[in-house]
Amino acid sequence: MRIAYKAVAGLALSALASVAHAQHYPDKAIRMIVPFPPGGGTDVVARVVAAKLSETTGWTVVPENKPGSGGSVGLGLAGKAKPDGYTIVLAQNANMVINPILGKANYDPIADFTPIALTASAPQVMVVAKDSPIKSVKDLLSTAKDKPNAIKFATPGVGTSSHLAGELLQQRTAVKFLHVPYKGTGQAVPDLLGGRVDVYVASVPSAMAHIKEGTMRPLAIFAKARSADLPEVPTFEELGVKDSEAVTWWGVAAPAGTPDAIVTRLNTEINKILQMPDTKEKLRMAGAEAIGGTAQEFAALIKSDVPKWTAVIKTADVKADD
Repeated sequence: MRIAYKAVAGLALSALASVAHAQHYPDKAIRMIVPFPPGGGTDVVARVVAAKLSETTGWTVVPENKPGSGGSVGLGLAGKAKPDGYTIVLAQNANMVINPILGKANYDPIADFTPIALTASAPQVMVVAKDSPIKSVKDLLSTAKDKPNAIKFATPGVGTSSHLAGELLQQRTAVKFLHVPYKGTGQAVPDLLGGRVDVYVASVPSAMAHIKEGTMRPLAIFAKARSADLPEVPTFEELGVKDSEAVTWWGVAAPAGTPDAIVTRLNTEINKILQMPDTKEKLRMAGAEAIGGTAQEFAALIKSDVPKWTAVIKTADVKADD
């Protein structure tokens, strides 16, 4: 009984210390690790969130770019940081979930991090050149069923969210495309427009300019609901392809063991700024939709993504692109 009493007392003291720490948090600058170079989508989302948090709370939130290995370097640094709330990271599903599955990261997306809040997301979209004979998803799937591997399917690279979206579509519809990976959007687009590949899967932001110019036609998006930026474009779900959601998401996380009280405080403040019209507009201009929600909801998303993409990668036999 005495041992049990000491254990309970120890837990109570630990909880009180956590709350006391959170009451004085933060009393110095918070470092937000950005696992990608300046100027990209992750960097833009991180700087919008960091700037707005600093503005509305009076805190000092400093973005710090730590690129490398497809985002694995920065996320790895965040996972090993002291779990005191003064190091957080703007994670993306590609580096948090997909890289470990591909063996491109030495951290565990569930065990090594404490999810704080899902901040934004952007769906993948399948596009064709404006003069392509493929006029619809029905045309695409019909051709692919009649002629396996005849459809050349381009992506920004092996193991990217775009690549896995295309693999997911093939597995859900029992068709086979010929994957043509590129080293980014800049290389893939000319070949699509020149007719050297048939379809291209990319994030909505990276394809939007070409869609607006009319050089690309969107066939469908990989999302549960239509995109506010492309309201006339159907989802694959609408067209009968069930469980076909494939989005790029961004979320704030911290090292595992970060006190609950600090996680709750950060989550509350992040959700406040995500509801503000100017934050929503800045994210929309970057091609992302503000999301928000509880830390538990973000944790559930990560936990569901791991088996989903593990199955897709294993079935497609996707190997890391060295």
